[in-house]
Amino acid sequence: MSYLNPSSTTIGYCTNVHAGVDLASICSNLEEFAIPARDASGSDVLGVGLWIPSPAARELAAGADEFRAFLTERRLRAFTINGFPYENFHQPVVKHAVYQPAWWQPERLEYTRQLAEILVKLLPDDENIGSISTLPIAWADEHATEENLAQAGGNLRELALFLQDIEKRTGKRIVVAIEPEPGCVLDTTQDVVDWFEKELPDSLHRKYIGVCHDICHSAVMMESQQQVLSRLVSAGVLIGKVQVSNAIIADWLSMAVGRQREAIAQLSEFAEDRYLHQTGRLKADGSFELCGDLPELLRNAELEEAPALGDQRWVVHFHVPIFLERFGHLRTSQDDTLDCLRFLNQCRASDFTGHLEVETYAWTVLPHSMRRRGLSEDIAREIFWLRDVVSDLA
Repeated sequence: MSYLNPSSTTIGYCTNVHAGVDLASICSNLEEFAIPARDASGSDVLGVGLWIPSPAARELAAGADEFRAFLTERRLRAFTINGFPYENFHQPVVKHAVYQPAWWQPERLEYTRQLAEILVKLLPDDENIGSISTLPIAWADEHATEENLAQAGGNLRELALFLQDIEKRTGKRIVVAIEPEPGCVLDTTQDVVDWFEKELPDSLHRKYIGVCHDICHSAVMMESQQQVLSRLVSAGVLIGKVQVSNAIIADWLSMAVGRQREAIAQLSEFAEDRYLHQTGRLKADGSFELCGDLPELLRNAELEEAPALGDQRWVVHFHVPIFLERFGHLRTSQDDTLDCLRFLNQCRASDFTGHLEVETYAWTVLPHSMRRRGLSEDIAREIFWLRDVVSDLA
């Protein structure tokens, strides 16, 4: 039986690709990009995963009725929110700032509560469940102490009770979905399962707190999509949302040395300064190692005679278009995306909310050679591709 079908699946794109931190700029960007993307994709109604940073959340907290009317009039369906970036996601340098505030800080809990109250007001009448993705506790550094992690678990349990109260009041269920990311407190499936067993063990917690599975992030960690999702389902962890995204893959074993040097030059075009581009390395001995950022790895490669440090493969955290299979000497993790969607097609409603969000937020920092169309046309092409794959599976 197919579970990926129009009646059980909502497809949209994440609007964190748009710059803008206040309500006026959010509305302006939706007018400029979302509406043309809706029309270009042939959608009667286009799903949007809203990015509502803290300043805009404070504006909307007092009342979201006008914004709901704005979305309805423009045939935009708000079904999910990206609650990961708290502040401006488009400042010149973001890097590690995106992980602040951490989940042990009260600001993160208050912000996520605001988003839940906003989303429950924006959900269409026929949508009884909404999702909010959030950061995987924090970046894994010296601040991730046992005391702080315990406080983060307590904040998430408090949030679950808050979301339960929302459902009792409104009949709408909001699921906050923790998004594992390379280099963070939760970056592997084992981390996630262990966290839920320790900090979110009860059925009440897991009804309202789940996982946002970002396909690109999982690919960077070189984990099998089928195994990751199967483990989450077996552990009783709800898949609250799936962010459909491709990573960059350099298969060094398939290239001669000269080709490797050309591929390194191609990768250098992606070593930009705004976002963090963690890179998974499959080393010559078959072991896995995570590099914190692509520019750092490329600098190390320049110091060695072997262009790719003798590694077998690199997988780079850089969200490239989901319809791309390869470009130049590099390919994308599109096979991982297809594997993920095949697994979801077998999931029950109790395992997966049905929320699919295209999250190619890096359009504006892609090399110019890959930006041949306008942003709305690129978004529409991704929506087309994803709808076609889901339709074929159904």
